[in-house]
Amino acid sequence: MSTINERMPDLLSQPGSVLAEALPLHFPANFLWGAATSAYQIEGATAEDGRGVSIWDRFAATPGATYQGHTGEVAADHYHRMRDDVRLMAKLGLGAYRFSIAWPRVLPEGTGKVNKQGLDFYDRLVDALLERGISPVVTLYHWDLPQALEERGGWLNRETAYAFADYAEIVARRLGDRVDSWLTHNEPWCAAFLGYGIGIHAPGKKDLHAACVAAHHLLLSHGLAMPRLREHTNRNAQLGITLNLGPIYPDDTSHETLHACDRADAFVNRWFLDPIFRGSYPEDLFTNLGVRPPPVEPGDFAIIQAPIDFLGVNYYSRKVVRARRDADSGALNTQGFEEVAQVPGASYTQMGQGWEVYPAGLTDLLVRLTRDYAPSAILVTENGAAYEDQWDRDGQINDAERLAYVREHIQALARALAQNVPLRGYFLWSLLDNFEWGEGYSKRFGMIYVDYATQRRIVKASGRWYADFIAGQRRRRL
Repeated sequence: MSTINERMPDLLSQPGSVLAEALPLHFPANFLWGAATSAYQIEGATAEDGRGVSIWDRFAATPGATYQGHTGEVAADHYHRMRDDVRLMAKLGLGAYRFSIAWPRVLPEGTGKVNKQGLDFYDRLVDALLERGISPVVTLYHWDLPQALEERGGWLNRETAYAFADYAEIVARRLGDRVDSWLTHNEPWCAAFLGYGIGIHAPGKKDLHAACVAAHHLLLSHGLAMPRLREHTNRNAQLGITLNLGPIYPDDTSHETLHACDRADAFVNRWFLDPIFRGSYPEDLFTNLGVRPPPVEPGDFAIIQAPIDFLGVNYYSRKVVRARRDADSGALNTQGFEEVAQVPGASYTQMGQGWEVYPAGLTDLLVRLTRDYAPSAILVTENGAAYEDQWDRDGQINDAERLAYVREHIQALARALAQNVPLRGYFLWSLLDNFEWGEGYSKRFGMIYVDYATQRRIVKASGRWYADFIAGQRRRRL
């Protein structure tokens, strides 16, 4: 299996924040231009209208788990300001809006009795979007597992996969007549590895084997949900899953480093791509991680391989890796790779190490996915950057770095389309500044600034540029 890297390493080590030449940015007439959010990050109202407790409510309330103890209790107050936010989306000219459903808002206990008020909120949101010509794109799971299910084992319990399929059907029965685009999961790699493997996300467990078990059950839940969604959505509905993916590049040309790239690619990308598209885990993945494989039952991979209509791709950066050796013996360690912390000459977002600005990596990633996995269609479901935005208190936030980031990544999309990538849409992360998980409110990704003290919304310069760009694309269709 080849890695995504097929270029000379000396070229790949160059900073990627500026593309070589301007491209004519003419995208297909039906290309979706949108923005994305997630329920726990923006909704607030965590104890209102029958919503149950999620693992993120419990985790954020744990001392030391998040920046300065921040929680999503209020967030961007979208639950109460939804209609105003949708009007703002319409003013920006968004053609699509990707949002997630809060499982505990619909099923407070994870299973059993449905909370009508919770479903009603999303029903109103879908109608409000459609009234303004904005296509709703629904993500069923963006990490906020009902705490009641976690207390029964969470994603370590195989029964949670079946509970997810039931939940997916409940939502599809209510919204499936009007929603044409559905995603089962957002970044299951993060839910498994960050939540169960290293404990920096909810539920805060630190057990690498547990992460592998959780990953398998997340994949299984995706496959179990697919036939339920097909049965209870309209015939035009498109179904998929969103994975966080990143191209892997070598730091040098040594055989050991190239082998390290293969291992890194299996861990970062193929851990979830291969089961979905090929019905197996990457060879030696679990051996390299130093853990026993998850409990795979007969027929699991046939379920996980349920056909998808599109692949959602979340792209933020690349990884430059090299062989990793044991400090004492000098021998290659089990995992066999490490990420280069600082690429010479590169620029980084406020998120720091691992968040290098590298637009060319998006093109390389999309081309590689098309070549190796041949998805029917691809949506870039998240792409964005955190910077230290300064509000001048006169209604202006001139986020020039983010504006450049968005423009250059859109150019990267054009390059991918020119190489026959079946790209169908782009969703900027994020519509609003929001609760950035363990970072709390210390990091801002939004194209709309949120003054958390007053909940005032101010469109940043990047948001105005994006709106103008979308308007320009629409004019070209006429």
